[in-house]
Amino acid sequence: MKRALTGRFLAALAAVLLIAAAPGLTLGQTTGANAERLANAPSDTGTAPSSSGVAAAHAFYVRAGFFFDGSEPTRFRDEDCSSTSPAALYGCGDGMDGAPLGSLGDFGTTGGIDLGLGYVTAAVVRLEAMVQHHPRVPFKGQANFTQLQLTDRRDVSAELSTLTGMLAAYVDLPALGLPQLGPFAPFVGAGAGVSRIRIGETRQEFPRTRTIVPGGRRTGFAWMATAGLAVPLGEEITLDVAYRYTDHGTVTTGKATGRVEWRDRRREPIFFPLARTKAELRRNGWVVSLRYAF
Repeated sequence: MKRALTGRFLAALAAVLLIAAAPGLTLGQTTGANAERLANAPSDTGTAPSSSGVAAAHAFYVRAGFFFDGSEPTRFRDEDCSSTSPAALYGCGDGMDGAPLGSLGDFGTTGGIDLGLGYVTAAVVRLEAMVQHHPRVPFKGQANFTQLQLTDRRDVSAELSTLTGMLAAYVDLPALGLPQLGPFAPFVGAGAGVSRIRIGETRQEFPRTRTIVPGGRRTGFAWMATAGLAVPLGEEITLDVAYRYTDHGTVTTGKATGRVEWRDRRREPIFFPLARTKAELRRNGWVVSLRYAF
């Protein structure tokens, strides 16, 4: 719940500040000391000076870094709990714990790579095409089938990967007149795009059997909100440290053939057609990256 509130707060903060910055989206706008400094700056070409200081001389930038984030609790459930052909994995109703039938768990804490190509549009706003990649995200949870007891083995595990592309906008807060924290310049941002999620087989381990659910893939809408600090390391290089909330959308298992295996192997596996199950993938954590302006 705490992570969910944090994500909603970041999203709301980013939206408000982006709206507040909208009047400053033209290249000719500057604020405070930046405007005075740029107005007095010499120009070899005779054209009007740009509005974003060092970044103006290098309007484009590339960004590369890594992130380390965790997930909110999530539950795998049937897309259609009443499906019979193919069969729903969980079915309708509540499980032994009183919650809807499914597998409750989370996608753990993992790392990945973060890349971006951006353009400084004004003293306030920069736009960026960004990609983030989780190469390996494990799911661990517990099933709540009514045939089981709370003390029974009912472990559920799977592994997935994500590739997410977005268009993002960042607002540099000192350019809005807000205070700068020494060498640290706070910023907020928000973005939207698509996320490609691939999940491998899901294994459900029970006292005498295991159920294998086929993997699947899905491409859907994704969005993020972030807040952080920028630290200049030179004329062309900036260090960004930010906290980010990302909603990657829905993870879905495959609509394919599943199987039940006996742990003692005294019986042959049973194969049966399975309908899809789904869960929501929402993550939040830290991003550290370097921007190089050119």
